[in-house]
Amino acid sequence: MNSRIAAVVFRLLVAGLSLTAVGVQFVAVTLAKGHSVVNFFSYFTNLSNIIVSVVLIVSAIRLARGSTASTVGVAVRGASVVYIAFVGLVFNTLLRDVDLGDLIPWVNAIVHFLVPIAAVIDWVVWPPRRPLPWSAVFYWMIFPAVYVAYSLIRGAVTDFYPYPFFSPVIQDGYGGVAVYCAVMIVGFLVLAVLIRWLGNSLGGARVRREAASVT
Repeated sequence: MNSRIAAVVFRLLVAGLSLTAVGVQFVAVTLAKGHSVVNFFSYFTNLSNIIVSVVLIVSAIRLARGSTASTVGVAVRGASVVYIAFVGLVFNTLLRDVDLGDLIPWVNAIVHFLVPIAAVIDWVVWPPRRPLPWSAVFYWMIFPAVYVAYSLIRGAVTDFYPYPFFSPVIQDGYGGVAVYCAVMIVGFLVLAVLIRWLGNSLGGARVRREAASVT
């Protein structure tokens, strides 16, 4: 099995596991128990798993066809890696001991552990051939920023906060929420810079190896 075939199989497998986990949780718990569909899709975990799954499927199809990703395509792939890796880091540092409610245990293992690790492995083993500019880090910040604003505004209206660090009641006011958000922004920024650096460094080495093999 050559590297390209391995990448295609790996990406489709990870995407399949991720979508299966999210789908089962949605059908077997959210729909079966009459929970809010909007609330389900208000979790960054679910959104990030869907995003990374779509990106993995698209990139697998592209690889199977033998085409090369554009700079925008590489940036989108990088964004999906940052988002899902952030999910894994936040869950394991801030939410691991929190009551997960109706979250199915094996679904939890896939969406919070397996997929984040697999996405980073994919980025490291098959890094992008095109380098990413610093502006990519800025663009990667937009979606999480919009998500935080949405969660806080909707939470103030509906009293539903997807995560305890967004709740002013649990955090003793918006000051506590702001502290958590500030810490997570810094953490996200560091992670984004690291993912960009890994992609550019490993991708550059990959291009040089491939060039040397044909000369």
